[in-house]
Amino acid sequence: MQISTPKIPRRLLPLAIVFAILVLFMPRTAKFNYDYRKGSPWPYENLVPEFDFPILKTEEQLMEELERVDGGTVPYYRYSEEVVNNSVKSIQGLDLGKYARLRPAIASGMADIYAKGVISDAKEKLDRSYGVLSDEVIYIQRNKRAAEYPRTEVYKVSDAKNQLLADVSRAYPDVNLDSLFKRSGVYDLIVPNLVFDRSMTELSHAESAAYVSPTSGYWSAEQKIVSKGDMVTPEIAQILDSYKAEYNKMYGYEGPRVLLWLGDILLALALVVILYFCVYFTHREIFGKPKRYYYLLTVFTLTAVVSFLVERIAPSIVYVIPFTITVLYLQAFFPKRVVLPVYLVSLLPLLLFSGNGVELFFMFLCAGVVSMNTFKQFNRGWKQFLNALIIFGVEVVVFAGFRLIDAGRSLMWVNVLQLFGGAMLTVALYPLIYVFERIFNLVSTTRLEELADTNSKLLRELNAKAPGTFQHSLQVMNMVDEAGHSVHANVPLLRAAALYHDIGKMRNPLCFIENSSRTPGSPNYHDGKSPRESARDIIAHVQDGLEIAKANSLPNEISDFILTHHGTSFTASFYNQYLNEGGDPNDVEDFFYKGRKPRTKEEVILMICDSVEAASRTLKEYTPASFDKFVEDMVAAKDKSGQFEQAEITIREMNIVKATLKTYLQQLYHERIEYTQREEKNN
Repeated sequence: MQISTPKIPRRLLPLAIVFAILVLFMPRTAKFNYDYRKGSPWPYENLVPEFDFPILKTEEQLMEELERVDGGTVPYYRYSEEVVNNSVKSIQGLDLGKYARLRPAIASGMADIYAKGVISDAKEKLDRSYGVLSDEVIYIQRNKRAAEYPRTEVYKVSDAKNQLLADVSRAYPDVNLDSLFKRSGVYDLIVPNLVFDRSMTELSHAESAAYVSPTSGYWSAEQKIVSKGDMVTPEIAQILDSYKAEYNKMYGYEGPRVLLWLGDILLALALVVILYFCVYFTHREIFGKPKRYYYLLTVFTLTAVVSFLVERIAPSIVYVIPFTITVLYLQAFFPKRVVLPVYLVSLLPLLLFSGNGVELFFMFLCAGVVSMNTFKQFNRGWKQFLNALIIFGVEVVVFAGFRLIDAGRSLMWVNVLQLFGGAMLTVALYPLIYVFERIFNLVSTTRLEELADTNSKLLRELNAKAPGTFQHSLQVMNMVDEAGHSVHANVPLLRAAALYHDIGKMRNPLCFIENSSRTPGSPNYHDGKSPRESARDIIAHVQDGLEIAKANSLPNEISDFILTHHGTSFTASFYNQYLNEGGDPNDVEDFFYKGRKPRTKEEVILMICDSVEAASRTLKEYTPASFDKFVEDMVAAKDKSGQFEQAEITIREMNIVKATLKTYLQQLYHERIEYTQREEKNN
């Protein structure tokens, strides 16, 4: 037995590439490195700003001022002659059928309506700082002149349709005009000819007395904001928030650029080192499996780069990014003991560079931990939406918690909606896991669980053709489940491999004793065959299994178990019979399997469990001592024949597997009490 791990350069070269990518995408701006909270002391040195900045009003202050504004903002509209001309001209092309005589009346009525003006039914909206639009008056700009009109003097689109219907009905009361207008498309020609001018509305509002400024003065440079140890009052927090907003928006790095790059290099190096040791201490076997190792680094890098890009380009949308999808991508191919630390490191860029990094880090960490446990139950079909709702619920709870401890800071419903969208994106993005499967030639846990479904077509065929083999495979599956958990192996892979390792026996089921009839006097498949012929037929199930696996598109990982579950061992019974009958010891090639010796820990476990389960049926005594000797002898025989020479399993893990199998056999073949029979009494 040996542990095969790649040389150090083979481990570090991919990490070097990840390091370079992180440095390339890291934000190139200075960071506002102060964390503070209302009601808590200021833990840093005296804070003196380096530039003037406006003091931003809080949301509560803005809303309070807006509520005091009377009348609202007067909206501006531009009169569009083009809309009027197009609509009136289009009347000539309408198919009015026998009511063509109505065309002049319709054109006249529409011209009168457009002369007053038509606006949209939907009310226009402005940003909060501009308040609400007035319902009393509007400005209409026509021929470069703007005049104020009562809003009641212009039509909404729906009102214009009713007015046109009323005007034409007075001239033609005997015609069902409503049906005619709908059928011929008259109503469709009535569109707004008063176009809302947002920029002019805002400009006019800013110049009016009703304008509510989003700021409340300026704070001068060199004027101290807070001293060390001072309590952060709501007033100080407002000034700090304003300074932070202006700093992140406008303030760039003014020192030597080389120092900024050096800082990014050190941070990127720290992230990569932490990632390396997370893998090293949780699942170092990954280093010996390049495809899995590269996939893990790819997922980590994508998560980190997305964090950097969002911070550099659009920090406001960070809540809609589904960072929890990283957990699902990792969990599909790795055990939980690897997923959690790698996911935690993947979120560190949020903590380092985002303005509210602590909140984001903790929120997505909690959601990820929960989804690790819920996705197993809600990972198929519409149930994925339930998992997304659970993720959303966890995120909202944490988000609300941070708002509440921040002196009752109001809940931002825009952010809540973003969190909901991000949670739903996990459902939309999860199918990419199948793309990753193809790219990295991996098999996801979900795929393995589907393969382990005994109701699958191939396993039902195995049960029908070789029921004894199917039962043997079920027992092996239970064994590898116990043994795999004991040494932190890939249990989903082991369970699926156990069900398919003997799939080749379907082609010649009666060749194997577990499928032969137990009826006394029934013929034995091997009667009349030479030991060599019988050995060939037995050994053929490995090649048959590989062909069946390929024909049914089973993953290569499953085919590896078919190839290695007997390794290069021999068919002992027929081999010994051949030699006992005087066979040539130098001509025994046909008695040896043409497989491959197991390399992975999982392949070793399956080989041992397969042999132990098959041979355990020959036990005559069911005692702890007999089970102990039986398992030790079985493993020793495999080891002596060199089957574990290339195996990635330690002596400690092998001892744990043996101990687990001994306990399993004791539970399976425990002694049963004799039940007392009722005596028949003769009266």
